[in-house]
Amino acid sequence: MFERFTRDARQVVKGAVEYAEQAGAPSVDPEHLVLSVLDRRGSRASFALAALGLAERGESVRAALAEARRRAGLSRADADALAGLGIDVSEIVARVEEVHGVGAMSGDRKDRAWWSGRRTSFGRGAKEVLEKSLRVALARRDRHIGDEHILMALTVRPGAPAEVLADHGVTYESLTRVLYGDGEAKAG
Repeated sequence: MFERFTRDARQVVKGAVEYAEQAGAPSVDPEHLVLSVLDRRGSRASFALAALGLAERGESVRAALAEARRRAGLSRADADALAGLGIDVSEIVARVEEVHGVGAMSGDRKDRAWWSGRRTSFGRGAKEVLEKSLRVALARRDRHIGDEHILMALTVRPGAPAEVLADHGVTYESLTRVLYGDGEAKAG
């Protein structure tokens, strides 16, 4: 499948691996793909993000993703559902971090890479996003998978990355309108 990726899409995947390795994460996850897409310049995904007003709010997305990672990747919807059962995720995070340090629930291990000798692998969520990006490209009758298809796939997979993007006005519908719509580059 990777041979069908454009140069921009390959750069997103490569950047996601670098983000995961820098964080000491056990695998490349969807949030690493989001962070890498945010770094792109001069690509279809960067055009769409700029048209949706996200170019100047990238740090807000990064902060929201970091907060979700602190909650072990739970979205706000997940945390709210647990709160309905009487489980206070914020309290659990605070207690764990009190004992083990800030970010202990993120799953990142800064010391893991030195002894493993292996490159970071792709987690199930990131694999699902990449597979979905193929389906998005095929549905759009595009010959190649671009970084815009990865971005669109990130918006439809349930979880914190899609929630954070939606909170910033980046949804599948808004991306479709900007990338394939009637030429309007306004979406919120």
